[in-house]
Amino acid sequence: MALKLSYFQTRGLGEPIRLLLADKQVPFEDHRLSRDEWPEYKPKMIFGQVPCLISGDEELVQSAAILRHLGRLHGLNGSNETETKFIDMFYEGIRDLHNKYVAMIYQNYENGKEPYIKNTLPEELARLEKLFHTYKNGEQYVAGSAESYADYVLFEELDIHLILSPTCLDGTPALKKFHERFAERPNIKSYLNKRAAINPAVNGNGKQ
Repeated sequence: MALKLSYFQTRGLGEPIRLLLADKQVPFEDHRLSRDEWPEYKPKMIFGQVPCLISGDEELVQSAAILRHLGRLHGLNGSNETETKFIDMFYEGIRDLHNKYVAMIYQNYENGKEPYIKNTLPEELARLEKLFHTYKNGEQYVAGSAESYADYVLFEELDIHLILSPTCLDGTPALKKFHERFAERPNIKSYLNKRAAINPAVNGNGKQ
């Protein structure tokens, strides 16, 4: 049964889900809501927010729940409990970084951008870099030789930060190489080429 993913026209929290579905060649309707349409859809959402993944009569919201669900369906959640715990932990670390990024973007962009790039970002990336070396010395994916749902989140997080600061990964070589490798995955590369033609904004306020 074909899926429908509803999210805004921006990349935001919907983009890792789009990347995962595109990479695994899962057919889905990419429903991109305009800001004008949102007031009509908001009351229909379980928690009044998107992304929302619809399969038949079933609706699933909350980006982490959607990613973990797809991870279980497509073998992207680790091969054992130890790997699954690590993937979940790594994902939450990325979310911590993203929350700080969002706070800067939406609440303090003018005054907070430079301190964020100079102080916050290097510290957060260093933590992820260290953790990334846990499996396969950081030469493959978050949990080793097989990709997980966290890899799609990590790739998108690094990608949007490279827009913010093109040199931000120079101090984290494993993360930099991961981003380069992941971008060359055939289905990801194809999706990125299509995305470039659309050129969606990263965030709803146009700042990135």
